[in-house]
Amino acid sequence: MIESTITARGQTTLPKAVRQALSIQSGDRVRYIIQNDQVRLLGVRPINRLYGVLQHHGPAATLEDMDDAIAEGASRA
Repeated sequence: MIESTITARGQTTLPKAVRQALSIQSGDRVRYIIQNDQVRLLGVRPINRLYGVLQHHGPAATLEDMDDAIAEGASRA
């Protein structure tokens, strides 16, 4: 079990093991979810850390290909 102390100002330091488990770094944000008298802590990943997560190994789509796909999707709706 991991614990930390709350200061008089209501602050705490997240222990290193928690920061590592959430993959968060100094300056990152966290989100608190309160449900049924319990609190869940989630790391909020900055958008710039998502760069390169999705990879495509085929040829790049042209604007015409994208327009055709949009038109096809719109006609299905």
